[in-house]
Amino acid sequence: MESQRLWTKSFISICLSSFFIFITFYCQTATLPTFVTDNLGESQSLAGWVLTVYVIAGVLMRPFAGRWMVGPHRSKVLILSLIGFMAVSLFYPLVSSFGFLLVLRALQGVSFGAATTGNGTIVAEIVPTQRKGEGLGYYTLSFNLAMVLGPFVGLLVIQNANFNVLFYILIACGVLGLALGWSTARIPKPSTEEGSVHKQEKLTFKSLFEVGAIPISITALLLAIAYSGILSYVPTYAKEIGLSSISSYYFVVYAIIMVLARPFTGRMFDKLPRNMLVYPTLLLYAGGLVVLASANSAFTFLLSAGIIGLGYGSLFPCLQAIAVQSVPRERVGLATSTFFIFFDSGVGIGSVLLGSVASATSNRTMYLAAAAIVALAAIVYFALLHRNAAPKPQAAKNA
Repeated sequence: MESQRLWTKSFISICLSSFFIFITFYCQTATLPTFVTDNLGESQSLAGWVLTVYVIAGVLMRPFAGRWMVGPHRSKVLILSLIGFMAVSLFYPLVSSFGFLLVLRALQGVSFGAATTGNGTIVAEIVPTQRKGEGLGYYTLSFNLAMVLGPFVGLLVIQNANFNVLFYILIACGVLGLALGWSTARIPKPSTEEGSVHKQEKLTFKSLFEVGAIPISITALLLAIAYSGILSYVPTYAKEIGLSSISSYYFVVYAIIMVLARPFTGRMFDKLPRNMLVYPTLLLYAGGLVVLASANSAFTFLLSAGIIGLGYGSLFPCLQAIAVQSVPRERVGLATSTFFIFFDSGVGIGSVLLGSVASATSNRTMYLAAAAIVALAAIVYFALLHRNAAPKPQAAKNA
């Protein structure tokens, strides 16, 4: 009988490895635009490219990383990507031109796309089948926490020290991510039969994308478009409504509620028909955006963070679990990469799309538009996945 033990050394190590990779990403996302304008003397419009180039490079790498992760050399692929991620970090203290920075961002985006696909694939395999929702919930919690701590640490360092100190801290994060990822190198390998199939498979759409994961990935793309409005524009919106002094607490409240809810929602996903969790969390997500759009006090502003933390924070790992559960075991790598290709694309599209809406109307209207996009995601989920949501088998007892 398959062991149902979740908190193994490999699981803990890979969660921590992802944490250090994502804390680097979110720290850089919050601080590098300032580095471009203040230290390199470039315009704010150019500063946006430090994230765009990174995301594009990661999205382009993910389908190839997913293909490699179903092959016999996936341990080497993961280790090489983590080495690359750490190695690029060594060059940030040497940046003196915008062009050089963009080259570094492209290279690190490639390694980020490969490393996060690799970690996501491995964790989906080592988590026990009947604890998949709970396990992936804790795994995604590792980079959800990084989303809060990364900007906090980055802004704190550049306000009290300088960018070189920050870059050295991020080098240390890269080293820790590599060391922890290396410790999980002995991961399950595909059988000889699977490996030979992989070697013979031509470079086709099916070899780069998992068709079975596309329906849930489309849903994730729409939800990511809405979420990009929170990632990119909450500080600007807080300043607009006179709440800039508490804007830094928004993601703290989001994280606290998400952390408190995650153990319960993960177990619910494993034990209940998934539609019983997906629809309520979609409703909470959309409702939180409506509350945010109507916020006129600190209470309603932070209340929206809690509602969205409970809704979207609980929903995201469920979507990832659906993606990997919808495919055979040997296609989990491709399912993981397909899911994140769509999700990352949604973040990139949403930042531009919702920013345009805000510029043409207002931030309040932009968040109402984001709520409408979540409603559209619910319709897409219903059309593509509602009838295929099989009841859950009774979960095995925890070991």
